[in-house]
Amino acid sequence: MRDIVYLDQIEQAEALLKPQRIEVLRQLAEPRSCTEVAAELEQSPQRVYYHVKRLLDVRLVGQVAERRVRGIHEGIYQAAGRSYWLSPDVVGRIGLRQSRDRLSLGYLVDLMEDVQADVAALDLTRPDLPSIGVSGDIRVRPEQRQAFLEELQQTLQDLFTRYGGAEGDAFRMAVACYPKGDLDDRA
Repeated sequence: MRDIVYLDQIEQAEALLKPQRIEVLRQLAEPRSCTEVAAELEQSPQRVYYHVKRLLDVRLVGQVAERRVRGIHEGIYQAAGRSYWLSPDVVGRIGLRQSRDRLSLGYLVDLMEDVQADVAALDLTRPDLPSIGVSGDIRVRPEQRQAFLEELQQTLQDLFTRYGGAEGDAFRMAVACYPKGDLDDRA
């Protein structure tokens, strides 16, 4: 089972984005037969197999084993991944990519699409890929927002300058800073 399955075909998205199939997929986090999933979801094995077959067709589920039960071969299935990312390319860009101010929300959305595509292209089966994820909340008073953003930008620019040479392994660094919920402009 992979950590991430990147859905870049409309057929995959179409197969997955049905509430019953998502429930079947959740049940297949561990290898199970359609009969076992059906009992858990209180559905018929035939109905579950219908959904499993569709997920098999688009490689979101795989058959990992087979066993004989009362003279019949029963498949054991497992979800292809723990997490599923929908590529923005499935819908495609509506309109041209605009040049945006680096402090705009539109720029952040474009950046996140690029990061998502880059991460999906990595060999996620390799545990030795060097990466880091940092997340945290910072509280900034409205009158300090501009200074905070400028200081953050300068700090990152210093890192880019210090480590931005032509030698060594290439890394992409993307930092997202956005409001958590609605901003309160009251002072």
